[in-house]
Amino acid sequence: MDQRVNVIPIHDLDKAVGYPVDAFICPDYAKAEKDKLWPKAWQHAGRVEEIPNVGDYLTYDICDDSILIVRTAADQIKAYHNVCVHRGRRLVDAPKGQMGARGNAQKFVCGFHGWAYNTDGENTFILDKQDWKGGLDNQCTSLRPVTVDTWGGWLFVNMDPECEPLADFLGEAARRLNPFQLERMRYKWRQWVVFDCNWKTAIEAFMEPYHVTGTHSQLLKWGQYYAYSEAYGAHGVSGFDERDKSMKMEQSSSITRAGKGGDARVSTYELQKEIYETVNNASTTMTLVNAAKRLVDELPEGTEPADVIAHWMKRAKEDDAARGVDWPEITPKQMGEAGLAWSVFPNMTILHGITFALCYRTRPYGDDPNKCNFESYAIERFPEGEEPATEWIYADPTPEGWGLVLAQDFSNMEAVQKGMKSRGFEQTLPNPHQERKVTNFHRNLALYMGQGSPQLLD
Repeated sequence: MDQRVNVIPIHDLDKAVGYPVDAFICPDYAKAEKDKLWPKAWQHAGRVEEIPNVGDYLTYDICDDSILIVRTAADQIKAYHNVCVHRGRRLVDAPKGQMGARGNAQKFVCGFHGWAYNTDGENTFILDKQDWKGGLDNQCTSLRPVTVDTWGGWLFVNMDPECEPLADFLGEAARRLNPFQLERMRYKWRQWVVFDCNWKTAIEAFMEPYHVTGTHSQLLKWGQYYAYSEAYGAHGVSGFDERDKSMKMEQSSSITRAGKGGDARVSTYELQKEIYETVNNASTTMTLVNAAKRLVDELPEGTEPADVIAHWMKRAKEDDAARGVDWPEITPKQMGEAGLAWSVFPNMTILHGITFALCYRTRPYGDDPNKCNFESYAIERFPEGEEPATEWIYADPTPEGWGLVLAQDFSNMEAVQKGMKSRGFEQTLPNPHQERKVTNFHRNLALYMGQGSPQLLD
């Protein structure tokens, strides 16, 4: 970790690059992330829907830090370091084996000596305060604030008091995803697992469709997966795009696309059914599946794929409207710009659709570079008042727990972590076109860490 390298320019991301594996397997690198990356980067810590009422709170843990996020007013959310300023005890304890703590409180009382704080972070009680003989003031006895902001229905936090605004950090990613009104979606399900790989190994497994042919070969029956990958600041997007004529695709650029084959009516339904059943009831909706199932009854044989898509979307939109779910108005240009999936630096992935999204988040597991907390959840639009009640559920990494597709991804993640330790593996060689998001991720990681950047290959 002691060799510094120059960070490659963003305009060189289309060239062949390689980077070493220290970031994945080196204990010193994992420890350095605690000082250089996580205290400086914006991170999504939850969803706004989790704290709807005044006094609702949740905690977000990252490495040695715990952050307490609380709704202090109908239109205001604040965040603090989850630690009593007296002797350092955490104020709110997460139940053992749980992802974090949730609850409602008008004050937070330290379980050690009873110091108390209101939801604005101000100290309201100190036992035997006179013993300090006036040596305490509001500044030294208040909770330490953390910057918090929202976008797309997510709560974001940043521990750096001089951090850039969240809107500036998200930049083009937010602009291109805003038409989908992600803030109007709600949890459908959410699961987590402790996995035997680095947090970067885990999140990179979902940064590109380049792996579909080798990993999810069962999907090739209904679709082609040659893709573009583009970088926008710290973030990146991948998708299927007819601008690249080598793709030869008669499909849209979104995740809701026509299946390949002689009869697009049939293959579109088969693809949607396969995705719904093998991606843990996510990456599409039952409305879209049912509308696709009726295509053979509502359209004549030989209907062009583009017309199949148009009819399918029209009927699904009508079906959703009948049950009280409105669709956002998204133009074809906006749909194309949004692509298939976004990687939001450092540890978030969003695979979005018109009324749904499948999301991933990964976090370090202590100081062990070979383990991580892996989290996945689906969000969707529901009729008002019909949103399901969900909690974080621990699920073993099996097809029964996660669905076939994610279980296939899991098999890669553990094997990659093991393989990178081999003496026969010198560096990674990401695809300059289809895995540019991966390269850009490491380019930006280098900006935080100051070392380990991708390097142009001769």
